[in-house]
Amino acid sequence: MTKVTYKVVQHDGGWAYRVDDVFSETFPTHDAALAAARIAAAEQQVGGEPEEISWQDSAGNWHIEHSDGGDRPEAEVVDEATPTR
Repeated sequence: MTKVTYKVVQHDGGWAYRVDDVFSETFPTHDAALAAARIAAAEQQVGGEPEEISWQDSAGNWHIEHSDGGDRPEAEVVDEATPTR
């Protein structure tokens, strides 16, 4: 199963969550970014109807994939602002 990690980080004068090299919008507070990351992670795991998905990779190439609606990735939120103990 695919795993998607949402990382909460400082970004552009505020806070954001990041998946790989892609940042969300910037939030004014850490708590707001963390809440948004948790919502996005939860929504990532919700199944849906079968459909075609198109996406663009970092080289600018477009891809089309079929999703059966139930093949959702596992998602987690990592708060990089919290020190490891």
